Order: sequence, then C-alpha cells, then structure tokens
Amino acid sequence: MVIDWSVTEVYNTIMAVSTGVGLLLILRFGSHLAKQKVGQLEGWAIGFAIPGFILTITGAHMSFTWPLSKIGFPFDDIIFGEPSLAFGILLMAVSILLWRKSNLYIRQGMNMDDSIIVSNTLKKELPYLIKPLSYFAAAMGLALISIAFAGIRFQLFAAPPEEPISGNFADYPMLEATFMSGLFAIIGIGAVLFPFALNKNANPNFAKVIKFLWTIAGIAFVLFGAMNYFTHIGLIVNTMPK
Repeated sequence: MVIDWSVTEVYNTIMAVSTGVGLLLILRFGSHLAKQKVGQLEGWAIGFAIPGFILTITGAHMSFTWPLSKIGFPFDDIIFGEPSLAFGILLMAVSILLWRKSNLYIRQGMNMDDSIIVSNTLKKELPYLIKPLSYFAAAMGLALISIAFAGIRFQLFAAPPEEPISGNFADYPMLEATFMSGLFAIIGIGAVLFPFALNKNANPNFAKVIKFLWTIAGIAFVLFGAMNYFTHIGLIVNTMPK
C-alpha cells in the first residue's frame, strides 16, 4: 500500500495522549480535592488548559476538514475528531472556571497556600459550577457508546499490515475493534454517570465507578498514544511513495 501523506494530516497520536492525560487529571484533581490538598488553583487551571487546547484545535480541524478521508478513512474523522473537540472544550471550560475562582478567592483575601480552606470552599461550590457542563458530557458519553457499537458492528480501528506492532493483528480486525470500542464505551459510561455523581447526597458508587472506568481508559490512552508515535512513524515510512 502506498499513501500520499502530503494530502492529509494524522495527529491522533497527540489526541490520544491528551485524552488520557485529561481523564487522569480530572481524577487526580477530584482525589486531591477530597483529601483537602488543592491549594493554588492556577496550576490546575493551566494543567486542564494544555490538553484542552490541544484537543480543541486538533479536534476542530479534523471535524471541519476531514483530513483522514483523503487516505480512505473518512469515518475516523468523526470517531476521533468530534469527541476530541467536545472533550477539549469541556477541559478548557473547567480551566476557565478554576482560573476565575482563583482570582475571586484572592480578591476575597483567602490564603491560597491553605489547601484545607481552598479545598473545602471549592468542594462546596464545584458541583454547582460544573453541573451545567456535565449534561453535555453525558450527551457525548452516549455518542461514545454509539461509536463503540459502530466499531464492533463494522470492525473499525484495524491497523493496516504496514503499521508496526498493531499491523501484526491486521488479520484479526475484531481484536483492535474490541479494544478501541471498549475504551470508547467505558469513557462514555463514566460520562453518562457524571451528572448523577454531582447531585447532592449522590450515591458514592457513582464516583467510584467513574474513577475505575476513567483510570483504565486514561492509562490505556496515554500508553496507546505514546506507542502510536512509533507505529505511525513506521506506517508513514512503510507507505511513502518510493
């Protein structure tokens, strides 16, 4: 197989890493908040903004221009582009909210080095702040579950044989279809549960399930995305016009 790589852009490598980091960062922030360890909010705001910005610009470009359609994978522009755009905007929204809260607390004279005061104050306010965002997250969760079903039904995500490592399983398309569809599904289930976890006196099992699912997905996306830097470079080398 020969591909003219000059006509397209493939950056689901950094998309995967940013998605994994974003999921794990949400869980880390929640854990620190529960343990009263959240103090200076600017660092957290920037931490959310970095993967959020990357996912927003790459997801927007992929959603609006369909670059992968030029090499025969138009469905991947929907599968990777639109969820990345949605997640990126959500992360950016959280970043802005935390940055504004930090400025407000400072003007109120709060000691931002006192993580107990900051954490307890934010713990009371945060569910009401992000509850409106959680509805869109839940809707996109349903979309991710739909993508998972499509991945299984149409046996998507299989790597071409020219791709190192993943290409070794090209004759078993259901293997990678099941793996990737499973990741999309568990992120989607967690997103659907997210609004319920923010309710007052919510069942703590909602948060536990979300943490379990997003930990698995976050680690998997970071590792898979990092590996893809090697596999995608190899795919390009192996499919370049001679």
